[in-house]
Amino acid sequence: MTIQQGDVLPGATLLVLGDEGPTAVSLGDKMKGRKVVIFAVPGAYTGVCTTAHVPSFIRTKDQFAAKGVDEIICVSVNDPFVMAAWGASTGATEAGISMLADPEAAFTTAIGMEFTAPPAGLISRSKRYAMLMEDGVVKVLHQEESPGTCEISAGEGLLDAI
Repeated sequence: MTIQQGDVLPGATLLVLGDEGPTAVSLGDKMKGRKVVIFAVPGAYTGVCTTAHVPSFIRTKDQFAAKGVDEIICVSVNDPFVMAAWGASTGATEAGISMLADPEAAFTTAIGMEFTAPPAGLISRSKRYAMLMEDGVVKVLHQEESPGTCEISAGEGLLDAI
């Protein structure tokens, strides 16, 4: 079942590339007592993800902070090495956006956001969405109808809803 507004996000462990290699990150710990934005993309280095989705959150990061958002997290079904390189190449890491990997799609599947598009080579990937979390509870959820669209899930679209 797909996660909905008002639901509590299930516990999940994602990965980030640290100084010593891949490091586990507890999503629950990141959200405890905090206001967090999570946005997910179908794949690092893919067209709309790179040219529209990530840049929209870089542009709006300060506006989210002004609304009390403590952290912006980008999640993708990729490995932490790819997420680190992509975060560096897009400027997302330098902008302060956390780039977290869901390599087995465990988190993505747990919240009902997985999809597969064999013609595009996307197997067990994440739908495109953005959500505002407060202390682990979904307050706003914007899911795109198509993985190639980035409108309501863009930084500006989510910002307008909060």
